[in-house]
Amino acid sequence: VQLQASGGGLVQAGGSLRLSCAASGRSFRTYGAGWFRRAPWKEREFVAYISASGGRTYYADSVKGRFTISRDSAKNIMYLQIDSLKPDDTAVYYCAGGPRTTVERATTTSRYDYWGQGTQVTVSS
Repeated sequence: VQLQASGGGLVQAGGSLRLSCAASGRSFRTYGAGWFRRAPWKEREFVAYISASGGRTYYADSVKGRFTISRDSAKNIMYLQIDSLKPDDTAVYYCAGGPRTTVERATTTSRYDYWGQGTQVTVSS
């Protein structure tokens, strides 16, 4: 499975972006998956998770109400809709997935076997 993240860019605070994560390999649609981010001089942090069916989601407290994770299994793509962007959201965003992910362990990076290359999101104030 290979993951390709895209959709990042430079936006003003309050703006929106939709990130995409395109997967090669049909097995991705059977995996839970999520988004992480790494801001400058900070550790990588969990952002959002979605189950294989799409029926369960989980968000970091810092993004609840502003970020929405979704997936289109037919297209084998996962999305992250980001609204009300803040300068603190500036980071490289990574998508990830794998067969060992669960909503209960959504924040555990070692559970994710496959990672995309990241897409830069920069929010100006």
